[in-house]
Amino acid sequence: MKLQIEDSELVKDYISGNEGALEILINRHNQRITSFIYSKVLDRDITEDIFQDTFIKVIKTLKRGKYSEEGKFLPWVMRISHNLIIDHFRRNKRMPMFEGSDDFNIFSVIGDDKLNAEKQLIKNQIDSDLRQLVEELPDDQKEVLLMRIYKDMSFKEISENTGVSINTALGRMRYALINLRKIIEKNNIVLTN
Repeated sequence: MKLQIEDSELVKDYISGNEGALEILINRHNQRITSFIYSKVLDRDITEDIFQDTFIKVIKTLKRGKYSEEGKFLPWVMRISHNLIIDHFRRNKRMPMFEGSDDFNIFSVIGDDKLNAEKQLIKNQIDSDLRQLVEELPDDQKEVLLMRIYKDMSFKEISENTGVSINTALGRMRYALINLRKIIEKNNIVLTN
């Protein structure tokens, strides 16, 4: 006698109209999915939203009869939540790194995304060096570079803010990068850790 009903049986029961089967599935996998989502977004409210969106998508897919991954319910749900996390970061224009695999990877849940002290010191030094390099650029190039890189503005927005054509803004950015490379090479600066 089996003590626990398989996920695939619960999915079949839910598709057949047993709403309680979905509740069992959600309760069974709640902690794993929530931990996975939280490890990527680091925010309880966003985690809850993505968790709910995940199961809304699961329900819609099951009700349409589109679910066909027999015995792979959890990896399928994890993939859905993974895609919703990516969508969340795309909407907010910041993208974390994910391991590129269709299978759920436990290390992506328990990994520590924080920089260790040594890496943080190196990163701070690189940021400081880069700020000093940018200060050596001519003002018009520095202005375009700061707007593009640090303020994430489009060249159209830069053009409107500076009163120059888009081509002039593009040219200034190009020259800023060329000049930065020259300064880096001239001073033998290494900007990697």
